Amino acid sequence: MKPLFLIDTDTASDDAVALIMALRSAAVEVLGVTTVAGNVDVQQATRNALYTAELCDSNVPVFTGADKPLKRARASADWFHGRDGLGDRGYPPPFRAPEKQSAPEAIIDTLAAHSGLTLVTLGPLTNVALALQKQPGIAAKVGRCVVMGGAPCCEGNVTPAAEYNIWCDPEAARIVVSSGMPIELVGWHLCRGAAVVNSSDIQRILSFRTPAAKFAIECNSRAQEAFLDQTGEHGISLPDPVAMAVALDPSIVTLQSEHFLDVETESELTRGMTVVDRLNVAGDERNRDVWAASLGGGRKAKIFWTIDNARWKQALFAGLR
Repeated sequence: MKPLFLIDTDTASDDAVALIMALRSAAVEVLGVTTVAGNVDVQQATRNALYTAELCDSNVPVFTGADKPLKRARASADWFHGRDGLGDRGYPPPFRAPEKQSAPEAIIDTLAAHSGLTLVTLGPLTNVALALQKQPGIAAKVGRCVVMGGAPCCEGNVTPAAEYNIWCDPEAARIVVSSGMPIELVGWHLCRGAAVVNSSDIQRILSFRTPAAKFAIECNSRAQEAFLDQTGEHGISLPDPVAMAVALDPSIVTLQSEHFLDVETESELTRGMTVVDRLNVAGDERNRDVWAASLGGGRKAKIFWTIDNARWKQALFAGLR
C-alpha cells in the first residue's frame, strides 16, 4: 500500500508548491488537506489549497481549521507572500467548496480510520494542538509527524530566535512537540544556501512548460523579492517543499540526531524558539523541572541538520514536470 498523508497548511506560495509535490506524486496517497490561519487568514488559505488541488486535477478533501492561534492574535506573512498568499497574481476562485467538517475534527477522524499515517505540517500547529486537546490519544496513531518549522541552533526568520510557523503559535507548537508524536523537525535552515532555487533552477523549471511549473515560479515571485530583502540571498527559498521532499523520501536527510525538544512560550525576546537538547542534558537535576513537559512526553524528536540539496531539487523537479 502507498503511504498515506494528511497535510496541514496555511497555504501560501511555498505551501502550494509542497501540495503540488504530494498531490502529483504516484508514491503516496493524500487523504486530506487541513487549513490553518498563518501566512494568510484561514479562508484565504482554504481558497489557495482548493485552487492548488484543482491545478493538480485532485479532488482531495479540504477542511477549514483554526482562524487564529490558541492564545495570541494572528500575525500574517503578507509582506513575504503577498496579500493573497500567492504573490497577488489574481488567480481565479476555486470551483469546489471546502468540506463542512472542521480541520481538528478531520484530523481526529482521519487518524482514527488510518492509524500510522504521515502527518505533514506546513504552518502554525494550531489545528493539531486543538485535535490533541480534544483527543490526546491520537498522538499514538501518527506514524510520522513531519513538521516544517523551527530554527534549531540557528537564527530565525521572523525574530533572531524564531522561525515563523512556531513563533506564530508557540503554545500550540509546545503542545504538539510534548505530545509523544514522532516529530521530525525540518527547520528553516534547510531551505537556505545551496538549497535555494537559483536562477538556473528557475529556468529549468520553466522549461518544463507545465501549468504546475509556471504556477510554482509565478506565485513565488513576491517571496523571491522578500527573501532577498530578508537574507541577501538570490533565488526562491522553499521551506515547505523541502519538508515535503523529506516526507516523501526521508533518505534525502544526510545528518540527523534525536533529542528532546521544547518551545519557548513566555519570553517575548525568544518567543517560539525551538530549544533542542543537543547535548542531552535536559534530564540533569538542574534542568529536569524546566524540561518536565518534554521529558514527560517520553519521545525524542528527530532533528534534521543537513540534506542532499541535489536530491531535494530533483524531488522538486519531479513534482513540477
